[in-house]
Amino acid sequence: MDRTDDPALARGFRLLEQGWLPQPDGLVSGPAAADLIEAGVALPLPGGRSAFTLCRLHPPPGVGATPVPMPITQMCSRARDLLPAAFRVSERPAFAGLDLRQPRLMGIVNVTPDSFSDGGRHFATEAAVAHGLSLRDGGADILDVGGESTRPGAEPVPVEEELRRVVPVVRALAAAGGARVSIDTRHAPVMRAAIAAGADIVNDVSALEHDPDSVAAVAESGVAVVLMHMQGEPRTMQASPRYIHAPTEVYDHLARRIDACTGAGIGRDRIAVDPGIGFGKTLDHNLALLDALPMLQGLGCAVLLGVSRKGFLGRLGGGAVAAERTGASIAAGLRGITCGADILRVHDVPETARALAVWSGLHLRFRVDD
Repeated sequence: MDRTDDPALARGFRLLEQGWLPQPDGLVSGPAAADLIEAGVALPLPGGRSAFTLCRLHPPPGVGATPVPMPITQMCSRARDLLPAAFRVSERPAFAGLDLRQPRLMGIVNVTPDSFSDGGRHFATEAAVAHGLSLRDGGADILDVGGESTRPGAEPVPVEEELRRVVPVVRALAAAGGARVSIDTRHAPVMRAAIAAGADIVNDVSALEHDPDSVAAVAESGVAVVLMHMQGEPRTMQASPRYIHAPTEVYDHLARRIDACTGAGIGRDRIAVDPGIGFGKTLDHNLALLDALPMLQGLGCAVLLGVSRKGFLGRLGGGAVAAERTGASIAAGLRGITCGADILRVHDVPETARALAVWSGLHLRFRVDD
């Protein structure tokens, strides 16, 4: 649905653009309720939670004070600080049978000669399988196997070649057990072959839009799916990304893709959403999306975040080349978890797992002490 088709939605989006904060119904409670004043406007959601209530951190006109303008990304971040228990401790959606009351890790297994992060180090089948098992042993809950690079400027890979690269790796890792196996692909034939080889999850950077048969491939198989937002396509996506307001546009797109999936019989417990950091986004877009992650929780699905070794971290001082960005990746990942991400897609699994263990311990201690 276009945002102008429904008067209530049109009004809601105008308020969003003016800086009002969307809060999923039921999260405005307890001590925070005094700070978040309901505006009396609701945006209907496609299943799951019933609506967004638009709120401000300051009373709206007529309530007794003049509202202080604040960018929506700052407001999302502030609301996340006010309501930590509601976001992290309350029941989270299931995904692929994983308990999401604690953060989960998806380890990256690139079976490509041109990955931006490892330069083809695990291109051979044996090397890719060994790497996947190492990631599993280091703490990965999911192993994400990809045979086509989707880095900025990447050229497409023929389906036959992608199949040759990934199917043996998926089969070996699935047989080894100990972690769920994900296939990172845009192509329905690769999805079907990988699922037949033991994949539990499809991770599609096009949110099942690139291949017309991909929704059916997932729906019929019973596996889970990660729907990622991407503006454009890998070869040209970073040429000139443009948004009126990136967080709400990404939210809109993912909501539409969830509708397409649930309409085909894919339950929300089989769906995770990914804002697609670095996929057709500038530095400012990426930062706005990180701050606005709480919005995505209103979709009623698990939230996956991929920031590992990405170029925007280098622009923030995190390392000139991908291999130098482990610390920066962990910092950005923890920021994402704090803002509501359920799953981190990472290259450096053992290091991130140790950081998450400390983060979780500190979080639980503060929650209990409070």
